[in-house]
Amino acid sequence: MPARQPLNLIERLPKVRGRLVADAPLAANTWFRVGGPAEVLFRPADMADLTDFLAAKPADVPVTVIGVASNLLVRDGGVPGVVIRLGRPFADVAVKGDQVYAGAGALDANVAESCAQAGLGGLEFLSGVPGTIGGALRMNAGAYGAEIRDVLSGAAVIDGSGHHLVVTPDELDLGYRHCGAPADWVFLHATLKGVPEDPAVVAARIADIQAQRQATQPIRSRTGGSTFANPPGHKAWALIDQAGCRGLVRGAAMVSQLHTNFLINRGEATAADLEGLGEEVRRRVFETSGITLDWEIRRIGRPLPGIEGVAP
Repeated sequence: MPARQPLNLIERLPKVRGRLVADAPLAANTWFRVGGPAEVLFRPADMADLTDFLAAKPADVPVTVIGVASNLLVRDGGVPGVVIRLGRPFADVAVKGDQVYAGAGALDANVAESCAQAGLGGLEFLSGVPGTIGGALRMNAGAYGAEIRDVLSGAAVIDGSGHHLVVTPDELDLGYRHCGAPADWVFLHATLKGVPEDPAVVAARIADIQAQRQATQPIRSRTGGSTFANPPGHKAWALIDQAGCRGLVRGAAMVSQLHTNFLINRGEATAADLEGLGEEVRRRVFETSGITLDWEIRRIGRPLPGIEGVAP
């Protein structure tokens, strides 16, 4: 009798009402437009579908959560386990008084615009943060002098076993581009606090932020947002510039001429090109300044075998 073949991952997973897709391409869903497939991609139908899935999935199956992948590099070998993408069912935004309810899948820019329309100030900085609220919580995202911890009242999460929790900012241990939440927590929504203001004044500040971004960042290129966190007392872009990295190229990846803390896919770059270029920038900055740059872009998945200069 022939030996029984092991089950594919998708055959081991619980039934869902959303979509489960095996060997699902991810590159087209990322801002860099690079990277290998997800072993399985799960798009939950709603919160209950996500909860039931996490409660029933095998404990040995790793889970990675993504939003619009704006500050994410998916490596060329793909992502093992299940990649969960939170889409429209998790993108609600509601403003009541000085409080904003924002789903984890809501675009940061949409939250800022909703606040402007409702006459709520203090969250304009979100219009300058590419990505979703879930990603903003996971890295305490910020821009233009403010960050999520400055406006966060609380957040709802599901842990890796499907249990729901409501947490305070203190419990998340938020720091500069840091969140201390356990890796298996999936953010569901955040409650943010603003300040009532004239809608026209709030809208004008958002317009100013958008104008600054267009003038100083390569936002129309295939990029992944800020590549490295600013070291204490320094600006990453200035260190990169001083190290002679403006316009530096590896394969089809390039350090932006407009803003040196951005990497660009010029068309046919691989994830290895981009990550390898980033590592070369880190090497040159350390060589010239003695400062080690920390990646701000989140890197997930496996590099292809034989790629030099890229750590697993």
